[in-house]
Amino acid sequence: MTGSGTTFDRDRLTADCRAALAESSPDQAVREIVARAVTEPSAVLAQLGEPKRSAVVALHRSPELTILNVIWAPRMTIMPHDHRMWAVIGIYSGREDNIFWRRIRDEPGGKVEAAGARALSSREAIPLGPDIIHSVTNPLSAFTGAIHVYGGDFFAVDRSEWDPGTLLEQPYDVQRALQLFDDANPS
Repeated sequence: MTGSGTTFDRDRLTADCRAALAESSPDQAVREIVARAVTEPSAVLAQLGEPKRSAVVALHRSPELTILNVIWAPRMTIMPHDHRMWAVIGIYSGREDNIFWRRIRDEPGGKVEAAGARALSSREAIPLGPDIIHSVTNPLSAFTGAIHVYGGDFFAVDRSEWDPGTLLEQPYDVQRALQLFDDANPS
């Protein structure tokens, strides 16, 4: 299995995650796969490279599964958003601070409020349910590298994001989100 020996292999990661889709709880099976992979950050770095530029790199994309190498720029933050599918986040370098949000009942415009937080450091992996709303910050002055796995096509599902100033709901704009990663890089 991925990460259980001395080498991380992205093709093995993809094969293992695809096989996990047949499990009764694919999100939990994928969480175990990603957790094993990120236990050896040096092996992941050897295969994916040292994070040097903010980016979202698709390692695998299909209608039932997306695997991303997400590289957060120093001090980068992305607005609250949902996925509308389960997800697993595994950190192999740096840290991701997640704020979890919940919808405010009877509030017009789909407004959200903070409901919790979780800091993830290197060698940690967590699952996120399909209804989770979260924002992400890299609080460090160094790049953060993470493997994100989604139970569907991350780029094709209609989802929501929330304006960081007003916390009002709007359609998720994939291109704008990707542009935030590009803009976070030095010129």
